Amino acid sequence: MTQQLDWEVELAVIIGKTATRIATEKAMEHVFGYSVMIDISARDNRRAGQWIFSKGMDTYAPFGPCIVTADEIPDPHDLRLWLTKNGVTKQDSNTKYMIFDIPVLISDISSGMTLEPGDIIATGTPEGVGAGMSPQEWLWPGDVVEAGVDGVGVIRHPVVAI
Repeated sequence: MTQQLDWEVELAVIIGKTATRIATEKAMEHVFGYSVMIDISARDNRRAGQWIFSKGMDTYAPFGPCIVTADEIPDPHDLRLWLTKNGVTKQDSNTKYMIFDIPVLISDISSGMTLEPGDIIATGTPEGVGAGMSPQEWLWPGDVVEAGVDGVGVIRHPVVAI
């Protein structure tokens, strides 16, 4: 379905307590923990403004390798996150550079929908995605993507044709 399969390393935030219209000051009270997510995106599959085929295919959000509870991460806004493709570093940054911090994300999302325990928020990605390279670079069957967040873990994701 795609000729432009891309990668994004993201800190995943796992909701632990129901959140509806939560003020930013109270948002972190709703966080159960954190994990690593690779947001796989088919850049050429945005259809009529809809992103479901670009972001929502069955294998497009590998997640893991574990969940680290919120009390184990003193500051989720100061964690190194990185991604390699076939052993070559493509992304290497820090969560302190996120456009929206976790309380803002929780407050904004919960203003329009209820967040339930177990819901996962992908927080955004640093520079270094394939679409932003010159020339652009994509994932193909046989490639291996590894992504990590310091203090959380590393996930290894092989790209396979399905």
